[in-house]
Amino acid sequence: MAPTPKECDYLVIGGGSGGLASARRASGMYGAKTIAIENQRLGGTCVNVGCVPKKLTWNAAAISETIKHDAKPYGFSVNETAPFDWKTFKHKRDAYVKRLNGIYERNLGNDKVEYIHGTATFKSKNTVNVKLDDGSVQEINAKKILIAVGGRPNKIGIEGEELGFNSDGFFDLEEQPKKVAVIGAGYIAIEMAGMFHALGTETHLFIRHDTFLRTFDPMIQEKVSAEYERQGIFLHKQSSQSKVEDLGNGTKRLHYKDSNGEGTLDVDGILWAIGRVPETDKCNIEASGVKLNDKKHVVVDKYQNTSVENIYALGDVCDQGFELTPVAIAAGRRLADRLFGGKNDAHLNYENIPSVVFAHPEVGSVGLTEPEAREKYGDSLKIYTTNFTDLYYSMMEDGKKSPTAYKIICEGPNERVVGLHIMGINSSEVLQGFGVAIKMGATKADFDSCVAIHPTSSEELVTMK
Repeated sequence: MAPTPKECDYLVIGGGSGGLASARRASGMYGAKTIAIENQRLGGTCVNVGCVPKKLTWNAAAISETIKHDAKPYGFSVNETAPFDWKTFKHKRDAYVKRLNGIYERNLGNDKVEYIHGTATFKSKNTVNVKLDDGSVQEINAKKILIAVGGRPNKIGIEGEELGFNSDGFFDLEEQPKKVAVIGAGYIAIEMAGMFHALGTETHLFIRHDTFLRTFDPMIQEKVSAEYERQGIFLHKQSSQSKVEDLGNGTKRLHYKDSNGEGTLDVDGILWAIGRVPETDKCNIEASGVKLNDKKHVVVDKYQNTSVENIYALGDVCDQGFELTPVAIAAGRRLADRLFGGKNDAHLNYENIPSVVFAHPEVGSVGLTEPEAREKYGDSLKIYTTNFTDLYYSMMEDGKKSPTAYKIICEGPNERVVGLHIMGINSSEVLQGFGVAIKMGATKADFDSCVAIHPTSSEELVTMK
């Protein structure tokens, strides 16, 4: 006998940070009867196979760089007694992520959100069927439904693709590859290539053009690409891949073509990091009537409204282009404020959202790139740039110093800052405060009026001429 249908005010499909933030706010702050459904681990991409485990791995890579390259110039004699213990680190990282999963579940309980572990599929615009872990099906009728199912790694579509792993699979690796091919030019590929290299893996990075991070400002593209080559990452430009062969004993042969012609590369690891696709195909979304774009993203307006009156969407599943966890969290909270808190105009402003790439070195960006600003403002721009060596690297020999580069893009007679792009040590921490200033409409004069903190890299941002 099928369970009695459940009724609720707010049904959230997806256990990522954005959907859960919206669920908790709707229930805990406004008293809406709320149910959250997830068929995997709570926290979504960020907690399980994204931001959190990635940053922990980046920390390990940064420590490796300190030991191998930075300690000796500062007078330390550091001898590694053994190579990096990938397996021990991996298991400690897994344990931390599992702890976070538990915290997410407890927080749902604290805010009186009913959590169901299962797979949701639409039956109509108000009704969802949930296949539970025991195989039974629970029907849920909801007044309002939020789609927050996120995305999954894209496939490249070549013979032997299954012999490699994607960005999710990176965190499942029990052993560190000795030699790896990373295919992709977005922030995931660049971050993971940098981490592999810093931890001692011979790293080959395959990109389709001459630079990577191509949605970022040209200064960032050119300088980080050059820095990766300086560090010893093998950069295969203008590349494509045709197939992968299994040679046995864990070795794979990648067939490729790049700017130097056709070739093969034998590796023990291949990482496909060629973007993500929305998970809309798994929830029978067609039955809801929600409109999708040609890439299967949910079409939404600035209020997270879909084409169906009572259905909303946020996060990576949407067509808004910001695949960032804090963006989804902020949008989810504002959506709950609007739907249940009486704040009729509550919505996230998607302008001037800061973002960071945990590359080697770090990259930070907020606002418009120079090409975007020129298209929007024409000749009214004034660009300030600086390139220098952070004091941290002053003790190193020439040729072993990581660069720092900053760009400020200003518009109009008051020189309002419309873009800020930074590359170098601690850029992720530097950007947060300047992101607030730019969000508030800061001008170059506002930057200049701030007394510099010396000696820091960030002082260059308030002293640039």
